[in-house]
Amino acid sequence: MALGSALKFSMSSVGYTEKEFILTGSAASYASQESNSLGVDGKWAVEKNGSAAYTTRAIVYRPIDEAEFNGTVIVEWMNVTSGSDSSPVWIYTHNELIREGYVLISLSVQAAGIASTQRMDSERYRELLHPGDNYSYDIFSQVGQAVRTQADVLLGGLCPERVIAAGESQSAYRLVTYLNAIHLLKPVYDGYLLQSRPAKGAPLAILGDVAGATQVRADLGVPVLVFQTETDINPVTRQADTATYRLWEVAGTAHFDAYGGGLGLLDVGDVEGAASVLYALRNPPATVFGFICCNKAINAGPMTFVLSAALHALNQWIKTGRAPSSVGQLQATNFALYNPCILRDELGNARGGIRTPFVEVPLAALAGTGNSGSQEFCMFFGTTEPYTPARLYALYPNSKSFLEKWSKATTLAVEQGVIRPADAKRLIAAVEKLEDDIYGLPPLR
Repeated sequence: MALGSALKFSMSSVGYTEKEFILTGSAASYASQESNSLGVDGKWAVEKNGSAAYTTRAIVYRPIDEAEFNGTVIVEWMNVTSGSDSSPVWIYTHNELIREGYVLISLSVQAAGIASTQRMDSERYRELLHPGDNYSYDIFSQVGQAVRTQADVLLGGLCPERVIAAGESQSAYRLVTYLNAIHLLKPVYDGYLLQSRPAKGAPLAILGDVAGATQVRADLGVPVLVFQTETDINPVTRQADTATYRLWEVAGTAHFDAYGGGLGLLDVGDVEGAASVLYALRNPPATVFGFICCNKAINAGPMTFVLSAALHALNQWIKTGRAPSSVGQLQATNFALYNPCILRDELGNARGGIRTPFVEVPLAALAGTGNSGSQEFCMFFGTTEPYTPARLYALYPNSKSFLEKWSKATTLAVEQGVIRPADAKRLIAAVEKLEDDIYGLPPLR
């Protein structure tokens, strides 16, 4: 049974297993030591503010063959924006995690996730208990600690060498506060991946105690990689790169996209999975999860490939102490919330930022902004505007021309560390496979 991954293939078919655990304990809540002290620099001083019992759940994805384990465990703070638990980091990076032998734990950390899970199956989950999100930070710490102290149970006897915290959007919002308020009390995690974080941190004890924009504090002593799509860029994340901080802003990406909304759920890491992404550039979906956004096609961009590379870069950073190279930022003239004004080239794609073949050898104009509709979620989905046949012919006189340019750009992205070699191979093979069926160009010659 798929317990929480939403992936539509069995874990055993890719050499993995999934197992659900019920975890119980007593968690602390925290509050600032000083009034109005949760400032922009993130250097917050906090103290315990109470305790309460909890019972939560975790889903552990790990290699069946213990010899395949690479020593790294990722604990994902499950996202509850939809009102129920989901694991977007797992969905977007599962191919990289599986082929490299990571363990990922999808952890239900917040009250909304517990409540939704109990509604889904009241008998199975009758034991679950959540005292409120003020206690979520310590729950997250305790499970991170259990990865090491109870590995014989949680990991089936695997021996973890590194434990990474990860979260997307609303979960990254919570992790900003965790980093600034909790990490230094008793460090648990060896590094952090914050995907699509907003400018502010989440409340620590009461609504509004984090008054405004919040940097990640500079004295954590562990690597933090912040991954921002076009939708998400904001000035506060653009703090200077240091020995423990890197920012990746990625051209052509949206906060959520066609891969996370469907394509990725069937992607087992083969050429067919890559081909489905390329096909979506020419035939982008107009809906995701039933939302129709002003009849505009949603973003079908490259986030999955670059996020997988970001996770690899973070893991290597922790292992070796060598930070990934600094990368350029997207060019923007304002930073309106989830609707920044990004400068675009003559083909409609963003200038600056991390570059991939999706924007260097484009088949469509990709944006992280510009969508809207009756559902507020539409602002997160971005857009895809496929090029006309006339424009494609002007750019690529035939499919061979396209393949040569695509292969060169993909190879460069691998050299720059922003696409993994295994993904590059299948992206190039997908072009060869699809030929003119996708591009409307003459066949390869």
